[in-house]
Amino acid sequence: MRDLVKLICSDCKNENYYTDKNKKTTPERMEIKKYCPHCRKHTVHKEKK
Repeated sequence: MRDLVKLICSDCKNENYYTDKNKKTTPERMEIKKYCPHCRKHTVHKEKK
């Protein structure tokens, strides 16, 4: 039921994080504000398909 997803930075488009999510409870794409080591600031990270 849980799926492994990649999170990419919305500014620099680098894949920074991997996480898992429950597809049944959250069918839409994830958006989390996390630290990007390439930009060196907190940015919105979106789920990549």
